[in-house]
Amino acid sequence: MSTGPTPGLETIRRLVKRAQDGDAAAFEELVEAYKAKIYNYVLRMLGQAETAEDVAQETFIKAYSSLGSFRGASSFQTWLYRIASNLAIDTMRRRKYRQASYSLDEPLDVSGGQVERDIEDGTAGPERQLESAQLQRRVSEAILELSPKLRTVVVLYELQGLSYEEIAAIVGAPLGTVKSRLFNAREHLKKMLADEVDIELLR
Repeated sequence: MSTGPTPGLETIRRLVKRAQDGDAAAFEELVEAYKAKIYNYVLRMLGQAETAEDVAQETFIKAYSSLGSFRGASSFQTWLYRIASNLAIDTMRRRKYRQASYSLDEPLDVSGGQVERDIEDGTAGPERQLESAQLQRRVSEAILELSPKLRTVVVLYELQGLSYEEIAAIVGAPLGTVKSRLFNAREHLKKMLADEVDIELLR
């Protein structure tokens, strides 16, 4: 599910306006621009590739049907993440997902293309690479043990690279609350991973 770099803000605004005016092709361009980000986000939230694909697809279906309600108070990306967050949390509560089940061998999609899940190290032998994969798996599993509120902020900040302000808009909480949740999430992860991984290496 690779894609190229996300278009600039002005291009996104024009595409949104065209889509709101009924241009289906413009909305398809928006889907192409954001589908990898949204899929990766819900994958990290839910831990199951098939379910993540379903939720990502549902996110864009809901976005399309709700385009008329988008007024630009936040960015289109923030609006999409808000929809995806609500759907992912609903899915978590409904099915109580906890354990990761995606393959560590499957490349991870990012906005600039695909990267391998394992960190490349030219000097690392098979044992070092296996250890790295095991640590990544453990971090992913630990994140899935967090409550929905804590999981959301840590995935958005540490793994999606969003700012505090963007996250506050997505989750509908004050900036101080977002920072507090992120602190608590990190503390929980430190306790779970104390003997396994340096939490500062998460991002």
